[in-house]
Amino acid sequence: MQPQSYKNHIFYYPPHHFFFYGAVIAAFAVCGFGIYKYEEQRLLWIFMSAVVFLIVYLSLMVRQHYALGNQDRTVRLEMRLRYYILTGKRLEEIEQQLGFKQIAALRFAPDEELPGLTDKAVKENLSPDEIKRHIINWLPDKMRV
Repeated sequence: MQPQSYKNHIFYYPPHHFFFYGAVIAAFAVCGFGIYKYEEQRLLWIFMSAVVFLIVYLSLMVRQHYALGNQDRTVRLEMRLRYYILTGKRLEEIEQQLGFKQIAALRFAPDEELPGLTDKAVKENLSPDEIKRHIINWLPDKMRV
């Protein structure tokens, strides 16, 4: 497997990102075709489009709500522990000055870069993307949801 870096750190889950979304796009296409082809059944096709939309909306919201909420808690706790082990200071003291996305971006920094990059992120209010670009030796994360 190729080492993880800024250029390749985005992860796709093929059954979800390609199969499920592909099937949803196909279902919308069929419904759209039905709406314009079968005028006498237009209301039925509009209803089916609404059902497909509701399924997509609910799948996205449930996935986001449970999986990512749990992962965010884990990331925050992981970063608190790593920061404390490396510096002897609690991350909670400066955590209010960083948004969660900044903390998540710091997660890719290896131990030798984390304390300095954390200080720089606080002092210069670096965006998550800027934090990632400052990392020299990328620490891969292969267990994301």
